[in-house]
Amino acid sequence: MTELSEQPFQLVAPDGTVRSDDEDSIDQEAARAYYRAMTLARAVDDEATFLQRRGELGLWLSSLGQEAAQIGSITALRHSDYVFPSYREHAAALTRGLRPGQILAQWRGIGHSGWDPAEHNFHIYTLVLAAQLLHATGYAMGVRRDGADEVVLAYFGDGASSEGDAGEAFNIAAVNAAPVLFFCQNNAWAISTPTHKQFASSVHERARSYGLWSAVVDGNDVFAVRAVTERALRLIRSGGGPALIEAITYRRAGHSTADDPTRYRSESEVSEQETRDPIARVAALLEQRGWADEAFFASAAADARAAAVATRAECLALPEPRLEWYFDNTLAEIGPELIRERDAARERRAVPAW
Repeated sequence: MTELSEQPFQLVAPDGTVRSDDEDSIDQEAARAYYRAMTLARAVDDEATFLQRRGELGLWLSSLGQEAAQIGSITALRHSDYVFPSYREHAAALTRGLRPGQILAQWRGIGHSGWDPAEHNFHIYTLVLAAQLLHATGYAMGVRRDGADEVVLAYFGDGASSEGDAGEAFNIAAVNAAPVLFFCQNNAWAISTPTHKQFASSVHERARSYGLWSAVVDGNDVFAVRAVTERALRLIRSGGGPALIEAITYRRAGHSTADDPTRYRSESEVSEQETRDPIARVAALLEQRGWADEAFFASAAADARAAAVATRAECLALPEPRLEWYFDNTLAEIGPELIRERDAARERRAVPAW
């Protein structure tokens, strides 16, 4: 692979042209698979946003524009490698075999999670910023003590990198040579705070100060993300200790459906970022190289529509959230007063509406 530098590593430019001499990293079947996976993930994401607007979900955090960062990294892993996501790794979750309804259960308010982490080696979503980095580090220390040839991957955003938990995780992982890969999706905004107001040095530069191997990559180039992730995984598996990848991408949607991004960023900024869309980039590559025809794109679009329909159906098949559930699933033990409130809520629900 071409040597890394302080500039984001890139193999495929936004217009689909290959900017690297490393032609071996550009594969026809991989390009077609990446296109299908990203298109399907975006369809599920878009449908979930629509469902939240209709009142079927309490909240949704979109990953619009971050599909390449997730697909490029998650596909480089072995299935035995364990993943700690944050809360918008929907493309990665789908790639690990989760159904849309399983992802939506938490956002519908009917459970802490909708899947068994052990079944997919994919942990539940973590809403507390950077907490999953410490969880991943501890898990990776256990993997090392077991002598297993596995890597733990932890996703987080640029905002989470400013949390104290992130620095603690980097330091503990480095000191213990934990086999963990920290994967930062730097999407330019931590809710309404731009990166230049968050930190004076980049995430990957700070990681090196803790003793981690690190690299920066164009997070909208799925081929580059895959190549850099594979390099980091080889290093970790060979005993080289923990590593960090900073993927420079962009969150085109709001931080969540409760956020109004027009209050802190301009239309021109978002429009400019649309020209760097990761899916359009792979589509341009496929067209330029004659690797896909009209039938291929029509088939991918049909699969995406089917995924959206399945997302809607699986969401509506989930039970309605019930107020009394929160009493039983928030605290380990509840006292008499909360028991009375829970029972009163259950009785009110049992009364027929007029």
